[in-house]
Amino acid sequence: MKKSTTKFFIGIDEVGRGPLAGPVAVGVAMATPATIKKWRKIKESKQLSVKQREEWYVKICAPQSGIRFAVSFVSAAMIDRNGINPSIRTALARGLQKLDPDSKHSRVLLDGGLRAPLQFIDQETIIRGDTRETIIAIASVVAKVKRDRYMWKLAKKEPRYGFASNVGYGTTEHVTAIKKYGLSDQHRRSYTKNFV
Repeated sequence: MKKSTTKFFIGIDEVGRGPLAGPVAVGVAMATPATIKKWRKIKESKQLSVKQREEWYVKICAPQSGIRFAVSFVSAAMIDRNGINPSIRTALARGLQKLDPDSKHSRVLLDGGLRAPLQFIDQETIIRGDTRETIIAIASVVAKVKRDRYMWKLAKKEPRYGFASNVGYGTTEHVTAIKKYGLSDQHRRSYTKNFV
């Protein structure tokens, strides 16, 4: 496909592949080439503080941002049932369905080892794409913010595990809590076999 026919760029990134608890999240962001040029200063989520991510998220959500996005979650239970990679593929497909882009005139840029459904002929998987492509960085930020907010809400229901600070990742504090209290229904059983 000639790049001149590209009306939209779509960036895709996942957040939460490794945590012991909570969902995996896939962010899908879409914008025109002209809009993306205005967002060059944004960095991928891991390079930003919590405050910076929240500030960027507010800007991305503004009506004048020119960015459409969707974040799809797959639960810990589904990760246990189907595995992490199939779960990420499911969330990715859901995110694209929510935005319903024209696959013939969209160029899809994906981080790491991700792949879009086959109808998106013009797609490219880029190692460290979240640091190299603005639209992937935007997808990274929205996915991280939405997942963190989910885990902060969960922390109020399950305060024993420190989700407010560890957002489900396997910190020493979190592992100690699992050994003491056992698993919540938000824990990934396939990830925590060695702790219970």
